[in-house]
Amino acid sequence: MLTPTVSAPDMAHAAEHDHAHTAHPTKRYLLGIFDDPDVLLDAIEHVRGAGVKIHDVYTPFPIHGIDDVLGIARTRLPIAAFMFGCCGLSLGLFLQIYTLWADWPMIIGGKPHYSFPAFVPVCFELTVLCTAFGMVITFFLVSGLRPRVKTQVMDRRSTDDKFVMAIEQTASTNERHISDLLRQHGASEVNEKEIAVKH
Repeated sequence: MLTPTVSAPDMAHAAEHDHAHTAHPTKRYLLGIFDDPDVLLDAIEHVRGAGVKIHDVYTPFPIHGIDDVLGIARTRLPIAAFMFGCCGLSLGLFLQIYTLWADWPMIIGGKPHYSFPAFVPVCFELTVLCTAFGMVITFFLVSGLRPRVKTQVMDRRSTDDKFVMAIEQTASTNERHISDLLRQHGASEVNEKEIAVKH
């Protein structure tokens, strides 16, 4: 029985073909590294004022007022919290009314089956429970936070003592102009970073 042979060029071509199908598309970013949060806030204003779109800013600790400077709209998470709270309140009322009035009616201490003052503790606890769990789950889903084997990090120093401004590079991006703009407004260094995009 003959075994088919594959030449080295054919194997190389097959490997390149497989790599092209398995490799993830990438995005390139310009990273402005800053040493001071006040300098960073000032740079954000000037960069946005120059018409440059900032992808995100990474800091080792929360900076007061950075949301407003970046132009980030107010979160709608409180609306979700209110809806989850209403669900918890409705669940608490339904559970007690159905149990004590329809499923297993009992007279306790001469109270009517639908004694709403007695329902307050359970309703309160379920309202808080559903609001807390609902907000946490919603936050993780909206933020795209989920368990990963490997997390893409723009610059590891942003978890220590550096402040990183990331600007996505596109076909129309003037890299030299943006790099000069960042350095002009306090960036200690400007680097490039390529990130794999996973769908």
